[in-house]
Amino acid sequence: MPFEVNGKTLDTDANGFLLNLDEWDEEVAKVIATQEGIVELTQRHWDVINYLRDEYINQAGHQPNMRSIVKAMQDIWGGKIDAKSLYELFPMNPDKQASKIGGLPNTKRKGGY
Repeated sequence: MPFEVNGKTLDTDANGFLLNLDEWDEEVAKVIATQEGIVELTQRHWDVINYLRDEYINQAGHQPNMRSIVKAMQDIWGGKIDAKSLYELFPMNPDKQASKIGGLPNTKRKGGY
């Protein structure tokens, strides 16, 4: 299902992930988030999205698992957090849903740690 953003149609795969990483921007993220049932992207949402984008773009396509995301957010936010904190932000599966909103391809991982 393609996304319509500012009069431009953005192609996606069968699961709704953008096909062209370069078409992503914050406006696109907001449209995808709304489609995913997330009404507002808070700073914590952006922290996760930006972390995943940085890992993918600057680490040769690396797609962190939940454990890695939790550890990274503990560093960014300070204090102890757990996966539940991420599910409160991205209830459909934090690593996949945040990646989708971040314009990244669907992860090929099978879940788990």
